[in-house]
Amino acid sequence: MPSSIAEQLDDALAARFANIALGHVAREFPNVQAAPREVHPIFYGSYDWHSCVHSYWLLATSLRLFPEIKEAGAIHWLFDKAFTEERIAGELAYLEPATKRGFERPYGWAWLLMLQAELLRHENDWALAVQPLASLFAARFREHLPKATYPVRSGVHSSTAFALAIALEYAEEADDQTLAELIRKTALGWYAKDADCQAWEPSGEDFLSPALTEAQCMRRVLAASDFPAWLDRFLPRLAQRQPASLFTPAIVSDRSDGRIVHLDGLNLSRAWAWEKIADSLPSGGPVGTIARDTAEQHLAASLPYISGDYMGEHWLASFALLALRPGP
Repeated sequence: MPSSIAEQLDDALAARFANIALGHVAREFPNVQAAPREVHPIFYGSYDWHSCVHSYWLLATSLRLFPEIKEAGAIHWLFDKAFTEERIAGELAYLEPATKRGFERPYGWAWLLMLQAELLRHENDWALAVQPLASLFAARFREHLPKATYPVRSGVHSSTAFALAIALEYAEEADDQTLAELIRKTALGWYAKDADCQAWEPSGEDFLSPALTEAQCMRRVLAASDFPAWLDRFLPRLAQRQPASLFTPAIVSDRSDGRIVHLDGLNLSRAWAWEKIADSLPSGGPVGTIARDTAEQHLAASLPYISGDYMGEHWLASFALLALRPGP
């Protein structure tokens, strides 16, 4: 058995992820209003805007990690066509009205920044083209976070811990020290004193674990030497595999139901959180070993089901890649 779930990511699996995303990022979902590509010149596929954004992230990440996959040419063609000044201007025009200030807050904001963080790692002009859009969402975070008195402790799109964790990756990659410091300050203000989490989860439509996503966020904002102590206060019985709910993969009863299939995403995002938590703990310790084993179990529960029904296919592969990729 591999010592890390990231070791399971190879070119064949990356190619599978890429094929899934290529199958829907340019395919509009039926809509009774205007055709999606008329209002979103780039992110019009994949059922909804945020899923299209993080599917582009999947493609960019797969291309960087495995540049020789056979889908590389299709990804280059798609990105060269999508990431143009004209199309970015079209996305910005949709976001300009005051009524759109809250559009995709905070989930889509954070995923757009995560996409830009990945594009910055590529040696071409894609990141340059997308930067105006990234700058807009970075500015919206800077405007919104000082006003956000309370965190949103949910297991769905409104989760503030998830948004901060992945937005920080952009802030660090782009060397946006102002945003990075604001994210750290906000996360510490919301979560630093949390203790003895009961983890009453999952809810029936979660694709994020409120407990583990908070831990993942704090892992990113705390100094490496401070995180183990915070985790021991927050989840003090991990060595006894308690709370048991965090160690048990969710059951997905109907993968054609767009909300129930969220639970596959929960398993994959838990795998991501558990693996990164293990990376941040002293090697050889009991909690780190348990965390890695639990990551494996959650990944195995849902990785086979990332395609087959559109309700999961349009987004699950991104969460699988999030769990498997090396990185922050």
